[in-house]
Amino acid sequence: MSRIGKELIVMPAGVTAKFENGLLTVTGPKGTLSQEINSVITAKIDGQNLSFEIAKNTADSNAKHGLYRALANNMVIGVSEGFKRTLLISGVGYKANVSGNKLNMNLGLSHPVEIEIPSDLQITCPSVTEIAITGIDKQKVGQFASKIKDIRPVEPYHGYGIRYSDQVVVRKVGKAAGKGKK
Repeated sequence: MSRIGKELIVMPAGVTAKFENGLLTVTGPKGTLSQEINSVITAKIDGQNLSFEIAKNTADSNAKHGLYRALANNMVIGVSEGFKRTLLISGVGYKANVSGNKLNMNLGLSHPVEIEIPSDLQITCPSVTEIAITGIDKQKVGQFASKIKDIRPVEPYHGYGIRYSDQVVVRKVGKAAGKGKK
């Protein structure tokens, strides 16, 4: 039995869960999320407690036990609190802003970059060098942040590019050999 899968999920006030025909639906103040659960795992709802049990013992039932418990926990956190990912932009003339449902960025390329914002995510730019992504689905928030970050990865010499706010950039030393020597 999975150590993570054995843990109980206590749902905060205002969050309800429903498990029918292999589909777990969690509803809260911020919205509703659904997840299909494999037939080897069953979900049990007792009041405000949600737990998972192995229905059939298979080779990967232990892994799925922990997986679906973790996914359900992320759903409960998402519909009650939400998820947020912050990106920082560094570079000369690099900036970002939101206009309508598009994120516009100038990143030192020959053209400005425009990205369509998904309808279930909220994007704000507290400053021209900061992008805040919020939403109820942890996977979608992280995937969209990664998509933005991949447009201009951080280069190690000056630290220019797009990075997560908690990411540490390991800087390299530039050329030192040969300066002033002949």
